[in-house]
Amino acid sequence: MTDIEKHRKQLEKRLAYLENRLENIEDQLDDEPNRDWEEQAQESEGDEVLEDLGNLGKEEIKAIRAALGRIEEGTYGECVVCGEEISEERLEAVPHTPFCKDHAPGRKA
Repeated sequence: MTDIEKHRKQLEKRLAYLENRLENIEDQLDDEPNRDWEEQAQESEGDEVLEDLGNLGKEEIKAIRAALGRIEEGTYGECVVCGEEISEERLEAVPHTPFCKDHAPGRKA
């Protein structure tokens, strides 16, 4: 039996963390560029890393919001492919997962 309220709290906490982190990344990317050419080159590399982190965060935010939607719909903990129950161990590891272990992306059949 899945402890939905526990997972809801985990998801909401992670969502708040990621939204804050994303806001900080966006603030850093909006900073004025340095006038020194060498410093600009280093900042540019750093900006690429920040953009990648921001994109990963956006994807996780999207997955978390979808999981919260499934909680509201009453389908949280059910695989979106086969409808079988997702194991509690899997939900503990990845609370926003919509897939059972048999339908997880990258899993070889």
